[in-house]
Amino acid sequence: METAAPAQKKDTENTLLSLRQVNYQYPGTRDKDGVTALQSITLDVSEREFIGILGPSGCGKSTLLRIIAGFLHPTSGEVRMDGEVIKGPDWHRGVIFQSPTLYAWLNVKDNIAFGLKMRKIPVGERYTLTKKYIDLVGLTGFESNRPYELSGGMKQRVALARTLVNHPRILLMDEPFGALDAFTRQNMQSLVRKIWHQTENTVFLITHDVDEALRLATRIVVLSDRPGRILDEFHADFTNRISAGDPELDGCRSEYRKLKKDILKLIHPPNENYSLE
Repeated sequence: METAAPAQKKDTENTLLSLRQVNYQYPGTRDKDGVTALQSITLDVSEREFIGILGPSGCGKSTLLRIIAGFLHPTSGEVRMDGEVIKGPDWHRGVIFQSPTLYAWLNVKDNIAFGLKMRKIPVGERYTLTKKYIDLVGLTGFESNRPYELSGGMKQRVALARTLVNHPRILLMDEPFGALDAFTRQNMQSLVRKIWHQTENTVFLITHDVDEALRLATRIVVLSDRPGRILDEFHADFTNRISAGDPELDGCRSEYRKLKKDILKLIHPPNENYSLE
């Protein structure tokens, strides 16, 4: 399994996102000092990559995603998309959070179409696209249901469709399956993998689950404890092997276990009381 240096600049034509020496410090108050969340983050993301971000709790993973989304501005350093500095939120960067923020007064169809409506997409095109993504996420037949009538997994499917219908260049996912039960979580992972293969979106996934990162991402970036710095990067191909018909990864279990152990050693150093099995 190939391991890449964490902070090398990739001079490729298909670089979508570029972070250079990004630092972020939450401001302090009269009684409390500020907190440095991220330190010297340098990273390139290519088109159609599936990036998984791992690290200890509180290491700045979500802060990093919010900076890329444009919700926060780096204290220093810069983030560029297609060579342009990110100055604020944009529909080209779709965000999905752990809790699906659906509009309770709208049904499934209108929740998904909401962004298109705000962009003044014509009604006919709006609902053609909405139907396409309702079908894609497996919600056909639930178009008229309100959020309170849906399960947790179905709500996340609506949130996923609502983001994808806008054709974002990159999908930013902040622990989107963390609140789901194990069975629903596995189904949602399979759905995201399928959609990634079909749409060829770039995906940037924040997760605390090493297995989730290994089974979905093509590149895994491990952050240190706060302030978050890039400790290492790992390239993986398990998601493609699963799509090719090896869901149990029978042909590469030892390879999978070794990579998982290497990642866990970074997140939980050997002197910590934590099992690497």
